[in-house]
Amino acid sequence: MMTIFLSLMILWVVSLCCHEYAHARVAYAGGDITVAAKGYLTMNPLRYMHPVLSVVIPLAVLALGGVPLPGGAVYIDRTRLRSRAWESAVSAAGPAANAALFLLATLPFLLGLRADHSEGGGSLWMVLAAFAFLQAFSVIINLLPVPGLDGFGIIAPYLPYDIRRAVYANSNTIMLVCLVLLIAPTGIADWISRTAVTATLALGVPRRDLADGVDALFFLRQ
Repeated sequence: MMTIFLSLMILWVVSLCCHEYAHARVAYAGGDITVAAKGYLTMNPLRYMHPVLSVVIPLAVLALGGVPLPGGAVYIDRTRLRSRAWESAVSAAGPAANAALFLLATLPFLLGLRADHSEGGGSLWMVLAAFAFLQAFSVIINLLPVPGLDGFGIIAPYLPYDIRRAVYANSNTIMLVCLVLLIAPTGIADWISRTAVTATLALGVPRRDLADGVDALFFLRQ
């Protein structure tokens, strides 16, 4: 159980790096060359994360059965981006990276490498199944149209200036309210989880591997 948990924690940090690196790489292509000077064109997690706020707290919340929180950030100079389309592309790049990792984690199941679904498949399959679930969850939550999340960043360039200014002026309050709604028993987090489970199962991941992997992921709450 602990081996599976630690493996998933390591993979989660790697996925955070992939997410932020994708933002930085697309920003660089779109005209913000400052991301190179800031050291963002790397997979070094220390470039994206505060050790406590970005790693310890999100991983602790995740291990205790909470919402998988985004844990990193890159600071893009959007005034350097060449168009609104590039601004949207920069925001979309992070969830796209999570979607790619989701497909990569489910690929062995789709290829039939996990032959007998009726028996326990071992630690590797449980790790892949739970990691796929985490990536599906990340895609969904990051696409929510909430300031601070990529979903809002995708649509923001096309919103009227007055609306964007009002939203950004109250972004901390809006983000806090949304976080409370996700953590509180409102059913929102459950809906996201069910959707992520459905997507994971749809790509050939056996239900037993997924259930065992998620149990290992959230073993601290048991």
